[in-house]
Amino acid sequence: MHQLLIATRSAGKLPEIAAALNGLPLVLLSLNDIPELPATYEVEEPALTLEGNAIVKAMTLSHRTGLLTLADDTGLEVDALGGRPGVRTARYAPGTDADRYTKLLTELAGVPMDERTARFRTVVALYDPHTEKLRTCEGVYEGLITTEPRGTRGFGYDPVFFNPRLKKTNAEMTLDEKNEVSHRGSALRMARSILETEYMS
Repeated sequence: MHQLLIATRSAGKLPEIAAALNGLPLVLLSLNDIPELPATYEVEEPALTLEGNAIVKAMTLSHRTGLLTLADDTGLEVDALGGRPGVRTARYAPGTDADRYTKLLTELAGVPMDERTARFRTVVALYDPHTEKLRTCEGVYEGLITTEPRGTRGFGYDPVFFNPRLKKTNAEMTLDEKNEVSHRGSALRMARSILETEYMS
């Protein structure tokens, strides 16, 4: 059975990825399962694009471990802020997720709801060190930024990202609901198809 390294230590992101790949005959490993990688080890994200950062993470960790590796990078693009925070989403403010989305809400103070349009964009990279094959998949998820956080599920900016069709923030959705509509869920469905075609057939 193939092993697949998921290039994250995030307690929020890992269950989403595992759920999207559920049922595949793969042994999923996270960075926490690799003893030779210290807990403080991080891959630098020097690229100016989400795709560039996802590729750097996948290839670096794959070469370091010898494992088929899946990595992703995600950006939140807010139209009223000229597309920020974009590629700097995870580093938008020091501290916690709440610190980052609080900064976002502060910057959007006074912006009416119909002008708070935004989208999440995720790029997933799959790299196989044995064949040197690289694949990328992109998912985009449109929504609005709320005026205050709602919900207790998810992670990151989920409490302030509102889905107009479901009338819920990401943090008010179940994991299945979120994976059905989200940027990461969309990209992972494409990645799942690649894994099925190239490793399960």
